[in-house]
Amino acid sequence: MRHIADFAKKNTVFLIALVAAVVTSFIIPPDSQYLSYFDFKTLTCLFCVLAVVCALKNVNFFYILAQGIVKRFKNARRAVIALVYITFIGSMFIANDMALLTFLPLGYMILTTTGKEKYMALTFILQNIAANLGGMLTPFGNPQNLFLYTKFSIPTGEFLMIMLPPFVLSIIIITLCCFLIRPEPLEFSGESYRIDRKKTPFYLALFALSIIIVFRFIPYQVGLVIIPICLLLSDRKALLQVDYGLLGTFAAFFVFAGNMARIPAVQQFFSSLLEKNTMIFSILSCQVISNVPSAVLLSQFTDNYRELLLGVNIGGAGTLIASLASLITFREYIKSNPTEGLYYIGLFSAFNFGFVIILASFMLLVL
Repeated sequence: MRHIADFAKKNTVFLIALVAAVVTSFIIPPDSQYLSYFDFKTLTCLFCVLAVVCALKNVNFFYILAQGIVKRFKNARRAVIALVYITFIGSMFIANDMALLTFLPLGYMILTTTGKEKYMALTFILQNIAANLGGMLTPFGNPQNLFLYTKFSIPTGEFLMIMLPPFVLSIIIITLCCFLIRPEPLEFSGESYRIDRKKTPFYLALFALSIIIVFRFIPYQVGLVIIPICLLLSDRKALLQVDYGLLGTFAAFFVFAGNMARIPAVQQFFSSLLEKNTMIFSILSCQVISNVPSAVLLSQFTDNYRELLLGVNIGGAGTLIASLASLITFREYIKSNPTEGLYYIGLFSAFNFGFVIILASFMLLVL
């Protein structure tokens, strides 16, 4: 019973997603369309990045990098601003979920090795918001952007101009939020490690391969073969350390979202709402079925891609399921703070809904 209880605590989100998937499966019985629910590229990229990040952790790469950031920025506020900006910029180029998988471990290392764990929840939440909103500027920054950019053949210049106002406002608000962190001096209390000059460059090359796959320069199947084989030869432990519960959460959530999109009542409901205000109701849709499924579903009922694009990006903030990237952050936080789930969700909701309200209000005035 203890093992079951421990599993439930560590995999709460997975169990919720699994229950949601099973319940909706009674409404939409399993059929051939179920295979289309799964974004195998996303699942492969997640697996590859998770595995390589575990390998980098095992050679203390993030520990050494954290030490360098502490020495350079010297106080908690500056260090958190650096973390948030790195995540913000990273999401523009490697997508929001990949940016979080890469930089959340760095934030954890900085705060734990300097005794500033009290800022862990706020830092993770700000990194999460930075990842979701930073990726809005580019067509490949968020998965829903790429889908809408392709579906409606949006000119690149027009795409950038649509997303630039909320992007700039997001930078300003996130920067102001970082000032909630006190400028307390940082002192690195951990051991000093030297970089492994053989394995680290090799793992960084594997990480670069993962990013290249994200950009679709190489088929994702290649990474699914090369990276596991390389790690089997160099660090089998990394493959065992992969958070397979997170992969299961994504898979279950794909089933839930896919089924929701096929329920006639849901389709009729969203179709009627879109006629009134596309941006607002696409934001609301994200809170229930996440931003990517919302983009896919709502694009069937409107040609107003401008407001739809704004809505599914702003709507990525809000509830935990508004963006799959938010589930990544929650999972990472709960792993090191298993008893603080409710506290995190409360703080997360306050900040995220604050961002949604400010950005939505601003864009209603601009449109």
